[in-house]
Amino acid sequence: MNIFKSIAQLLADGESFVLAMIVRRSGSAPRAAGTRMVVRKDGSIAGTIGGGILEAQVRDLAREVFQHGGRPVLKKFLFNAEDAGQMGMICGGQVQVLVHFVDASKPSNLELYQEISTTIGSRKRAWFITGIPSDSGSALDSHSDTIQGDDGREPLAQCLVRDDGAPVGHLDHASIQALTAHADAGRPEVITHHEKKYFVEGLCHEGTVYIFGAGHISRKLASLTKLVGFQTVVLDDRHEFANREHFDTADEVLVLDSFERALEGLEINQDSYLVLVTRGHAHDKTVLGQALRTKAGYIGMIGSRRKRDAIYDALSGEGFTSGDFERVRSPVGLDIGAETPEEIAVSIVAEMIRRRAEKSQ
Repeated sequence: MNIFKSIAQLLADGESFVLAMIVRRSGSAPRAAGTRMVVRKDGSIAGTIGGGILEAQVRDLAREVFQHGGRPVLKKFLFNAEDAGQMGMICGGQVQVLVHFVDASKPSNLELYQEISTTIGSRKRAWFITGIPSDSGSALDSHSDTIQGDDGREPLAQCLVRDDGAPVGHLDHASIQALTAHADAGRPEVITHHEKKYFVEGLCHEGTVYIFGAGHISRKLASLTKLVGFQTVVLDDRHEFANREHFDTADEVLVLDSFERALEGLEINQDSYLVLVTRGHAHDKTVLGQALRTKAGYIGMIGSRRKRDAIYDALSGEGFTSGDFERVRSPVGLDIGAETPEEIAVSIVAEMIRRRAEKSQ
């Protein structure tokens, strides 16, 4: 997501550039859909779409886009076994790349990318929609599979759609509704609407992890979850533990009045990861009872199987069923023989990464 900050800064500095973005990938192509690379007028770049022959060809294409006054280009790149070997790929594959001019003289471009950068920084859920050139009435080279937009004067349709605000960009409300309704939050994709194609990607859908407890494991855990892209919130009822001195990388550190209301006011949904590492069985049971009443996509609780079973037995008396407990990962984390707080934190984060990847497939 740092590429968006670079884009916003270039526009703020009044510098136009060409933006290359992978919109489709198949085979063992090195980078995923949504990966971007900025190509400046002098040929220098920010970001990468995979390096090697692909990047070299896209930079050549970017120079052509500069020369043709900003006409967007959609090009398919196929890689044979020799190409794949040069790029570190196991076998061949293909990517489709959208290359378009971003004009710094248009205030709407600066506004759009500044809003995207701000939205990502605030970790707010949002969609970014980009129109894809159509081959209708356009020049199509059958040898290179290149499609060029008809008129470089028309801006590429782009729109930022946030949950908490009005859309920013050029797209009608009906199209926005239709495109976001059919999109996958975890995986960028091309969607056709009214015979037009759009690239739709979720921003800030990596997930939020809520860590209940602020002990030794939590401190190691919070550093790792932030490092791998989770919004990280730490909660405890002890100010001497739940503070910025101990959790300087966390997005939020909350001091609770009591674990009895640990989830009060939190936005828990399918993108939420709840990790229970409090200082005692009683608190873990209290938080787990609340967690099971939410739609959290991941619930993990630390402790031995004996402790887990005792908590389950107690919660069964409160009306919870075996089906409820199947949602819980306990003992939390992948079984890698972890013993130290650092190793336990690694096992927990690895399990959450796997869960996040499963959701995006």
